[in-house]
Amino acid sequence: MNDLAQAVDLSLILNKKEEEKATQLPAPSGYKILCAIPEAQKEFESGLAKADETLKIEEVLTTVLFVVALGPDCYMDKDRYPTGPWCKEGDFILVRPNSGSRLIIHGREFRIINEDSVEAVVSDPRGIYRK
Repeated sequence: MNDLAQAVDLSLILNKKEEEKATQLPAPSGYKILCAIPEAQKEFESGLAKADETLKIEEVLTTVLFVVALGPDCYMDKDRYPTGPWCKEGDFILVRPNSGSRLIIHGREFRIINEDSVEAVVSDPRGIYRK
């Protein structure tokens, strides 16, 4: 992927009319975070195409997520989060593989994770892979 903006293309969902968009993405409740799975690179660095099964495994076990929305109670506990929120909408974050609840919306995988599942924020997730 040459352009970071292409990593998470939500245009099919987000470019709809407001009344349609409201029914497309779930609004995370409480301290939950709605995240999108970035598109997996279709080729290895060598240029060799990845098998469909390889792409599926990479997406299922990804450690990189894109924050779509925060629940209304995220990071409100000042004792638990004295330095403030660990992430915001539009961030790429690192989580453990298999974190959260998986769901498919119009063929795209999303996850709903707990606020404390965020392990790091990265500005450019390209080149980050699970070991």
